Amino acid sequence: MAWIGEIDLGTKAVPVTGPMVALTIDDQRVEVPEGTSIMRAAALMGTTIPKLCATDMLDSFGSCRLCLVEIDGRAGYPASCTTPVAPGMVVRTQTAKLQELRRGVMELYISDHPLDCLTCSANGDCELQDMAGAVGLREVRYGYEGENHLVAEKDESNPYFTFDSTKCIVCSRCVRACDEVQGTLALTVDGRGFESHIAASQDQDFLSSECVSCGACVQACPTSALIEKSVIEKGTPDRAVVTTCAYCGVGCAFRAELRGEELVRMVPWKDGKANRGHSCVKGRFAWGYAQHRERILKPMVRASVDQPWREVGWEEAIAHVASEFRRIQATYGTRSVGGITSSRCTNEETFLVQKLIRQGFGNNNVDTCARVCHSPTGYGLKTTFGTSAGTQDFDSVQQADVIMVIGANPTDGHPVFASRMKRRLRQGAKLIVVDPRRTDLVRSARIAADHHLPLKPGTNVAVLTAMAHVIVGEGLADEAYIRERCDWDEYQDWAAFVSEPHRSPEATEALTGVPAADLRAAARLYATGGNGAIYYGLGVTEHSQGSSTVMAIANLAMATGNIGREGVGVNPLRGQNNVQGSCDMGSFPHEYSGYRHVSDPATRAMFEAAWGVPLDPEPGLRINNMLDAATDGVFKGLFIQGEDILQSDPNTTHVAAGLAAMECVVVQDLFLNETANYAHVFLPGSTFLEKDGTFTNAERRIQLVRKVMAPLNGYADWEIVQLVARAMGLDWNYTHPSEIMDEVARLTPSFAGVSFDLIAEHGSIQWPANDKAPLGTPTMHIGGFARGKGKFVVTDYVATDEKTGPRYPLLLTTGRILSHYNVGAQTRRTANVAWHPEDLLEIHPLDAENRGIKDRDWVYLRSRAGETTLRATVTERVAPGVVYTTFHHPATQANVITTDYSDWATNCPEYKVTAVQVGLSNGPSDWQEDYAEQARLSRRILVEAAE
Repeated sequence: MAWIGEIDLGTKAVPVTGPMVALTIDDQRVEVPEGTSIMRAAALMGTTIPKLCATDMLDSFGSCRLCLVEIDGRAGYPASCTTPVAPGMVVRTQTAKLQELRRGVMELYISDHPLDCLTCSANGDCELQDMAGAVGLREVRYGYEGENHLVAEKDESNPYFTFDSTKCIVCSRCVRACDEVQGTLALTVDGRGFESHIAASQDQDFLSSECVSCGACVQACPTSALIEKSVIEKGTPDRAVVTTCAYCGVGCAFRAELRGEELVRMVPWKDGKANRGHSCVKGRFAWGYAQHRERILKPMVRASVDQPWREVGWEEAIAHVASEFRRIQATYGTRSVGGITSSRCTNEETFLVQKLIRQGFGNNNVDTCARVCHSPTGYGLKTTFGTSAGTQDFDSVQQADVIMVIGANPTDGHPVFASRMKRRLRQGAKLIVVDPRRTDLVRSARIAADHHLPLKPGTNVAVLTAMAHVIVGEGLADEAYIRERCDWDEYQDWAAFVSEPHRSPEATEALTGVPAADLRAAARLYATGGNGAIYYGLGVTEHSQGSSTVMAIANLAMATGNIGREGVGVNPLRGQNNVQGSCDMGSFPHEYSGYRHVSDPATRAMFEAAWGVPLDPEPGLRINNMLDAATDGVFKGLFIQGEDILQSDPNTTHVAAGLAAMECVVVQDLFLNETANYAHVFLPGSTFLEKDGTFTNAERRIQLVRKVMAPLNGYADWEIVQLVARAMGLDWNYTHPSEIMDEVARLTPSFAGVSFDLIAEHGSIQWPANDKAPLGTPTMHIGGFARGKGKFVVTDYVATDEKTGPRYPLLLTTGRILSHYNVGAQTRRTANVAWHPEDLLEIHPLDAENRGIKDRDWVYLRSRAGETTLRATVTERVAPGVVYTTFHHPATQANVITTDYSDWATNCPEYKVTAVQVGLSNGPSDWQEDYAEQARLSRRILVEAAE
């Protein structure tokens, strides 16, 4: 089999900060950076030194003794992986003595290893097998029976990989990967001598252990001791395609490895600049949904939602969509229809949907799920800094001295970035966590927050203002930075505002629930601890004061001089894979691509010239406005690409009413989601494995999505949108997504230098990329802000209208869990359900005891908007008075509970603050039982149709 893996240079690269060192290896002169290992130096010149414990993803270890070399003038045979180069050093990697020593080492390994290479799943892809050949091993003096691990049972508990300890050589690569790369420390070497073996947690099976199934151990294993079940079932892959993950906003790069046309495994790409060769359980293993039997592959149409679906051909379906939208506009007016773009689709597909609506429908009624999660980021950062995106790349965290995480749970929501953050924390960086829950970052293996501020949900602005009160009042602001980089008059107004006595930590303690002494200490640490970086998530934006909180964060960063260099910054952790991209591409009803307002004549003239039609200068409707207009009888048609608003948007009852009032709802998706219950046309979508394009991650990094397999439905999503546009009379003739990106570049200043060729050449590009920054901009606002002077904004705390009281005494906040993604449409159709088969309600022991609730009891969760039931988990991860649940399972419909209160500036829903009551229940409610029965019936019909 031809080798398709990446080249492993044995040890990590060292930063090129010191002098270069010249040495001789096997009579060849080589020059490498100071601190480089002999092993890596040899590999760089094309000489491979045998190794087993070494890999360039991990720190040097030196345990296998296979990489021994000879060095002139030095006694013994040092390990090349742990020996750094020195000027003038003369190294020999192949001598008779070295061959003898290496064969002896390999004899010991092979004597305790099953000799089933021909039937082993790793045959041809096994480093132990390769090294036996490399050292010329032909016989083993110690026999082949082994006395050690050959009778151990396989651990098949994990749904994605097998652990066969009989194949384990105890090289510790898996243990080190779990420690150094993932940071979970779930694995260890237990026992001594011949009893040494790899143990998960306290010698538990992998599924029951602390293992988070990131795959780092599997990737590190040099044998088949840890191996993907997909490789066992399908065989060793023989080709690979580099692409980008379609889950969270980290944007991990993967090598999709195939055997023929069948995908065998996804392996994180070492050259991926967002993930640096790491992955999580979703990206690494949860891709099976692409071929799930419930996936819809043929278009379907029905006259009304109470009728059964009718399968039709693509031509009929597209013609029906076009004729219905034309009919509705002729009857009810130009603005009676609109569309929703997807933050899971590519930039190119998103751009085409908003173009279809503006050019084809003739209005600006376009919105995206990005508005219901991170639109306050766009508003707040554009107001204060001048750009609607985060300021740093992920590598920047390695230079942070103080990290403040507010309203984010990166170990669950952005696990690969969290691993990098934890690595920096273990190196000595300080941590402040501002969150009502005790997340894993507050305390986990070798990680402990210096300050945890468990604020009451909805009081973010008050907490941040109190921190600013301390910083200004104690003279900790960076006055020189502020005078140089910011508007000094606005700063003085802001400083006077935050300095008022009633904004002090002591005055706001009763409101926020954060002890004043803890808040003061956290503020001092952030202001004086060196490079201070702030990372935030939906716990900041999904509030009625989301935009105010983002601006309050920006105020803190500017006041302390923590903007404009590496190791600092304001960094939103975007939720979905292309939330940033969908915003960039003009998915908001008031903005074209590049965040330019539709009312601006010059911008509009540019698009009118390119598209050949006059464009509406009036902002269109947001999703909630579309639903309101539908219930009022004036909005009648909606094109929805890759979103399930019935499950993901707040106040499910209102969403359902709006959809039910429309005459034509078109859903373009992979599965019959909850929104499709109200659809009249279903257009089967394509997965990220079946298309070309780009995603833009949370650090503004634009990366290629490459087609791995042909679309099972016949078309990539961008092709489907083009078919609709042509049927609407538009002259679209794109032949490849690269042409769409070329159009984006022509029309969008921040993307002016972006092209598929440039991205392919450099692996990725971070916008802005233009004449001023031809290779992109990893760190924003160096030397000055995009808007000129940084703008301080007074952010007064305004309490949410959602109030607790005798009927609803608890506060509900919602979020995600590691094993699932968004509404779970993809991950629920994978083995990830093994970890999280249902949504659970976290409740504090005191609140549970007051209600007679025990762990795993069925409870009702009731708000002013609605009611659902789910099981309770009693835990101190939440504070008294706060309950928490996820929203991954439609059988729970957590958003039945959430209200339609929203951010004052952007209408971003207030998912994180809902007044609720919790009590014992007899089990699922009637509507949940009905839903479960309908779901079972739908699955049976789909399976029968597939068969």
